Amino acid sequence: MSKTAPRTDSSWLVMARIGEIALKGLNRGSFESRLISNIARRLRPFGSFAIEQRQSRIFIEPVRPAEHTESNRQGIVEAVCTVFGIVSASPVFRYDKEWSEVERGSLEVVGNTLKTRPIRTFKVEARRGDKKYPYNSPEICNRIGRLMLENYPELSVNVHEPDFVLNIEIRERAYIYSETFPGVGGLPTGMSGRSLLLLSGGIDSPVAGYMIASRGAELEAIYFHAPPFTTEHTLNKVTELARILSGYCGRIRLHVVNFTAAQLKMRELCPHDMFTIVLRRLMYKVAEKVATEAKCLTLVTGESLGQVASQTMEGLVATATACIMPVFRPLIGLDKETIIAIARRIGTYETSILPYEDCCTIFVARHPKTRPTLRDVASAEAELDLEELLELATAEIKVIDVDRDGVRS
Repeated sequence: MSKTAPRTDSSWLVMARIGEIALKGLNRGSFESRLISNIARRLRPFGSFAIEQRQSRIFIEPVRPAEHTESNRQGIVEAVCTVFGIVSASPVFRYDKEWSEVERGSLEVVGNTLKTRPIRTFKVEARRGDKKYPYNSPEICNRIGRLMLENYPELSVNVHEPDFVLNIEIRERAYIYSETFPGVGGLPTGMSGRSLLLLSGGIDSPVAGYMIASRGAELEAIYFHAPPFTTEHTLNKVTELARILSGYCGRIRLHVVNFTAAQLKMRELCPHDMFTIVLRRLMYKVAEKVATEAKCLTLVTGESLGQVASQTMEGLVATATACIMPVFRPLIGLDKETIIAIARRIGTYETSILPYEDCCTIFVARHPKTRPTLRDVASAEAELDLEELLELATAEIKVIDVDRDGVRS
């Protein structure tokens, strides 16, 4: 078969691959159903799609394909790759699986690619899902490889480091593609309960939220605002971080606590070297109360062992005893460089480093106690009316709903 002008009867769609969901047992169906629902929700800005799961693949086809330009198609693929549960996705063209159609489709995909970028070497990879197909995978590779060499003599085969890989999957139809984009992996949002993220304006807490959301948790967030010591710039920064996270895990309800009165009251009475620990304990108590009302099962923080003075093992123990609710710390064993690398990858880093202080840095102790005991905590809190402080801290809480488009009215 020789190369011919492209025809228009092939179908463009996205083929997405699932990862660990495929290893699930009897509950696999519930994971797949939630994943399909999440994909549909993520793609709403792009229009309507028919989404179907078959053989560890999810096929996403536009209902009105003529409405989608090339750049729009790329946006669709990128959006699918940000859905937790997807490990990779490919824009594919679907053809009938008669051999002449497989040949035609292969020539079209290679020909169109040659128009957009220079290619010297190629490789063919085939997967035969239909075991009754007359050619097995190596035979498909050999036949299509020869076809490419006959029709594009400027190309040569390189199976180790090719410029271009032509992929062919024979299923109920033939799916032909040349690009695969990595997804975020993990489990579908909504499969692991709901958690409340203590979200500051720093680098760590957004990464912690991303990591726990990647395990299927829905997120709500709480931010401790201390005007006039922290400004609206800081609140806007935190809201933007919530917006970026929502691009992965869906809408986030952000609880903004006016923490000024409680913080000032505590500063008057608390020993200075214990101030940071006792302050964080109060934050945990406030977060636990908000989380309980929001039906969250756990708290999530961006703490990492040994990163700052309050995050020694003794400091973390002293803080954790403030509440009964479990506290998840996804970053506990990660160093700063690793956390920064994740922040850059998920798009939160540039916002996190904007120079606006949060409430924890305003009244930081010059020489904090790094190895506090529970006896130290009890002594520091003896002069405090914890119930009064909790009432002060929860007297004014503003709720903001944030999604990938910003604050929702």
